Amino acid sequence: MLMKFDNLNPNFLENIGPEGLSNLIQISTSINSSLDLDEVLAQVMDLTNELLNAEASSLLLLKGPDNKLIFTTTTGKKAQEIKEFTLDMGQGIAGWVAHNGKPLIVPEVMNDPRHYREPGEVMGFETRSLICVPMKVKDAVIGVIEVMNRQGPEPFSADDLPLLTAIANQAAIAVQNAQVHSELRKRTDELRSEIVPDIIGNSPEMIKIYAIVEKVAKGDSTLLIRGKSGTGKELLARAIHIKSPKKNRPFVSVTCSILSQTLLESELFGHEKGAYTGADSQKIGRFEFANGGTLFLDEIGTLSQETQIRLLRVLQDKEFERVGGTETIKVDVRIMAATNEDLEKAIEEGKFREDLYYRLKVIEISLPDLKNRPEDILPLAEFYLKKMAEKAGREINGFAPETIKLIKAYPWPGNVRELKNTIERTVVLGNDKIIGIEDLPEEIRYLKTRNSKKDARDLSLTAAEKEHILYVLEQTNWNKSKAAGLLNISRNRLDRKLATYNIDNPIF
Repeated sequence: MLMKFDNLNPNFLENIGPEGLSNLIQISTSINSSLDLDEVLAQVMDLTNELLNAEASSLLLLKGPDNKLIFTTTTGKKAQEIKEFTLDMGQGIAGWVAHNGKPLIVPEVMNDPRHYREPGEVMGFETRSLICVPMKVKDAVIGVIEVMNRQGPEPFSADDLPLLTAIANQAAIAVQNAQVHSELRKRTDELRSEIVPDIIGNSPEMIKIYAIVEKVAKGDSTLLIRGKSGTGKELLARAIHIKSPKKNRPFVSVTCSILSQTLLESELFGHEKGAYTGADSQKIGRFEFANGGTLFLDEIGTLSQETQIRLLRVLQDKEFERVGGTETIKVDVRIMAATNEDLEKAIEEGKFREDLYYRLKVIEISLPDLKNRPEDILPLAEFYLKKMAEKAGREINGFAPETIKLIKAYPWPGNVRELKNTIERTVVLGNDKIIGIEDLPEEIRYLKTRNSKKDARDLSLTAAEKEHILYVLEQTNWNKSKAAGLLNISRNRLDRKLATYNIDNPIF
């Protein structure tokens, strides 16, 4: 007996009931909690088996110019073996569903002439019955989900279709999101490599910054870069210069806070012989050295009022005189300034000129603290580990799992600079091929000590439950099925709690 369904009820959510809706919400939560496609689809298929009380299930995606059906995610005892097989469009029951874009319920698979026997024979798995639905994005089929062998006396029926179709739709969204993210990440990596190799990060904040870099690099506008110490303001300025038409001209950097007013003005504008005590000869300033290129002024908020006036003139008129001189010198220099200070407050206090402020912030870029882009911490650490190991001539294969947890949990108050220096320290002082906890500085190791001594009496009931779930997951090496068993709850319920408490595996 073969059942076909040409037209599903478009209001299928009304037919799946409160429990089905709850399960769909859980699937949606899982999909939105991660862009790791394999992880998301594995969760979706595990839940599908649980909801339909099935022995196994498979998700096949159409790939390549020939539209081959690839076993992307499978469950069951021999899940890995099935991934060796592919189906042509129209081949097997799954191929028929993909080709026709219609769901099927096949109560007796062995009697169906479209049944493709080879995968089951090789794996020793007998498919007795199945239900298969297409995955669609804007009416285009991108794959199928098939569920095999219902456990228990009740066979698959039309009542299962609304829920499985909704699951397929959610899975299609997950695939589409992952593909978009993959393309965006690929473009981000390309853009990042075009900028400078030390700028690492695929967080949403950094992706926005890469897009801004692409735009501002093409022009000659004055730029103000804001961010706390160690966030990489000079690196970003160099990145913009390297991508600009001035890339073959000088990039000159000056830190405004380390010199007195007289010495800073001499450094910036140069001086004539005898301009002040110790000025024994004429000196060319940084503005002249940077002519045709870029001048980066770090810690701009520390400038004296007098120096601010001179800088304002250069920004307005592109000209200045050396200290102690009368000759007007014209320059073509792009100014990029950086600060970690509150310039608006400095304006209110009369310490910084408002007209200079607006001249500097024609375009403004704010770099986030490292703690506010946690997804970038581990990639940065791995990048610097490889770089420092090569420099030191050491073979280092990575970080121990416990080390990764601490690196990701530490707030990094010194931002990227602190992370870089920390990794350099571990490489120089470490002895093993794996960076362990003992190689980390004391302030980072303290996190583990503090967490191990945390008094449960100080926790709320909710916090205590979260702590206990985390402990069990760590004891099972983040095997969720084992953890659910130890917690005496279903895997389904554990996933809901992980979503509620926003718990992610810190290693991945």
